[in-house]
Amino acid sequence: MSEEKKKDSSGKSKLDLSSNFWKAFLTLLAALLTFAGPTYVVLMLLNVIEINYAVSMVTGFILFIVGLALIWYLIKKKIIS
Repeated sequence: MSEEKKKDSSGKSKLDLSSNFWKAFLTLLAALLTFAGPTYVVLMLLNVIEINYAVSMVTGFILFIVGLALIWYLIKKKIIS
């Protein structure tokens, strides 16, 4: 318990990025958000839920930006070289 408090008080994140599981998971999540997210979510919103075209495109763009931000974060933390 005291080690967790030391990590929290030192300003380090709670997420252990040295684990291979988290590295792989975050890399796959970033790839899905960047490439597959906008395509399939936009199609799902348009065809299945029948939401307005502009709303679905904005949602796809937001997913793309979130994916790029996650990729940038992973590169900055040197998880992706």
